[in-house]
Amino acid sequence: MAHRRKSVRKIKKIIRLHEAGFNKKQIAGIVIISRKTVRKYIERVESLGLTYAEIEKMPPKRLYAVLFPVKPEETMGSKPQPDWQKIYQEMKRKNVTLTLLWEEYIEIYQDGYRYSQFCHNYKQWRKRLDISMRQEHKAGEKLFVDFAGQRVPVTDPLTGKIKQAQIFIAVMGASNYTYAEATWTQTLPDWIQCHVNAFSYFGGCTELVVPDNAKTGISKACRYEPDLNPTYHDFAVHFGVAIAPTRVRRPKDKAKVENGVLVAERWILAALRNFTFFSLAELNEKISELREKLNDKPFQKLEGTRRSHFELLDKPALRPLPETAYEFEEWKKATVNIDYHIEADGHYYSVPYKYRGQKVDIRITRFIRTAAGSALISAVS
Repeated sequence: MAHRRKSVRKIKKIIRLHEAGFNKKQIAGIVIISRKTVRKYIERVESLGLTYAEIEKMPPKRLYAVLFPVKPEETMGSKPQPDWQKIYQEMKRKNVTLTLLWEEYIEIYQDGYRYSQFCHNYKQWRKRLDISMRQEHKAGEKLFVDFAGQRVPVTDPLTGKIKQAQIFIAVMGASNYTYAEATWTQTLPDWIQCHVNAFSYFGGCTELVVPDNAKTGISKACRYEPDLNPTYHDFAVHFGVAIAPTRVRRPKDKAKVENGVLVAERWILAALRNFTFFSLAELNEKISELREKLNDKPFQKLEGTRRSHFELLDKPALRPLPETAYEFEEWKKATVNIDYHIEADGHYYSVPYKYRGQKVDIRITRFIRTAAGSALISAVS
């Protein structure tokens, strides 16, 4: 690649000098290259009808491809062809590399492609895929999550009032296996519960969860040390996963989840447009039906379906679910009153006298939310 960039820079300099009126001998002396090579480059550029102004605007990789297109016999010639579909799937398995796959290929076909051509042909084959599918995610590694921008109306059967339901989407990195469900809000309790439901649906946990910078769970996006909401952090610890939010102005980070949301909107939400729902449960029942249909829908440019790829790739690599059920816990700050009590969700609780007048962190569980006021705060620090 460095050699190509160097060649492209020389070609641009040669054409610039040529259009400025320098002869081939002078150009060869300035660029420190043979006159034969200077003539070859000038003839190649002129045969394509290109000018210096045009080639100057081209990225090096693009210009090199235009000037030196790969010959057909150098790509998919008469040599034994690997099963590129299988190669693509194998590359998603942990610790599998192109070097290993080439060695396995050449053991069977001794007259097959050399390693460099094998890699080149694989990259050419991958270019036929959608850009979102060309990103290679290892099996069981990442789960991409987000809320769809589109909402679904739900009508109250008694009052006729319409309430908009939010749609949560989760997409497995390697297989594109998709989970979707409706919830009333994008608030923290619903956000966390959707994650829990998704892991239950998949039957295991990935190594990473990649949210699209959801403000509900992420207060500051950072690839290495994201500033997580304490509840989101507790959730991650319970399930043994790491949270790796997409970075701002990094479109490749977002491609998988954005494509997953787009596919879900096309094949699930669009199919709901002619239905009227009178409860969230009714809406989720229909979403479940369409979700299974989507996961069984054949890929357009790959063999198999989301479900078959999930069964082959992601499912065997998932970590087991925790033995104990997850209990939602929300952290808040409170000031201890002079009577050494704090207020939480409309109820008052006593805390150690030494905290009087101080700001403390309190952890609120569902037990406290449903109690009549005699429950204890789970933790105070």
